[in-house]
Amino acid sequence: MVEIKKDSFEEAINGKKDAKTSTPLPKEMEIGFHQGALNTLLNERNELIRMIKQTESIMQAHIKRLEELGVKIQTNEEKKE
Repeated sequence: MVEIKKDSFEEAINGKKDAKTSTPLPKEMEIGFHQGALNTLLNERNELIRMIKQTESIMQAHIKRLEELGVKIQTNEEKKE
């Protein structure tokens, strides 16, 4: 997992604190930036969840058919025992 350092994140948005020519973003613009980022990330997360559900459904169909054909499928819990 990527670690996000709050100080570095703010500097990336507002510019270096020690630079004399940089001006920080107005509060309203920064709020809009964060809201837009969260909206995008939420949509991406929802799409990933949808993809995982589809993958799981297809996997379950293959497992079911293999069991119908007499192949025993071991789960991770069964392997640990």
